[in-house]
Amino acid sequence: MKKLTKILVAGAAALALAFSFVPVTGVLADPVGGLGDGVNQARSNDQPSNLFGDGGIITGVINAVLFIVGILSVVMIIYGGIRYATSAGEAKRVTDAKNTIMYAIVGLIVSILAYAIVNFVIGNIIQS
Repeated sequence: MKKLTKILVAGAAALALAFSFVPVTGVLADPVGGLGDGVNQARSNDQPSNLFGDGGIITGVINAVLFIVGILSVVMIIYGGIRYATSAGEAKRVTDAKNTIMYAIVGLIVSILAYAIVNFVIGNIIQS
């Protein structure tokens, strides 16, 4: 079993070494093109041409996900408020309700920050 493992590792290393010397040509070697050009070259005839930007697919998907997360966060804040109001002063139920509200707010903040970071990264990729 040890010999088989050694043979497999040596074979994988040999393949990795062999493919490391393959020259990079075409679009990958051109640093001017950027990610946007590569995506547009990989686009088929049935896909929309605008993947990035204001009316792009990626922007639409990100906005839809943020909208869903926002709705879920508001629903969880309302649910936590109802749990807090109906806790009748029991310490465990009050703590659970406060945690629900706190985690919903934290999730909303994290989703907004993720949205800002993704838009910043996509904006910088398109410009380069």
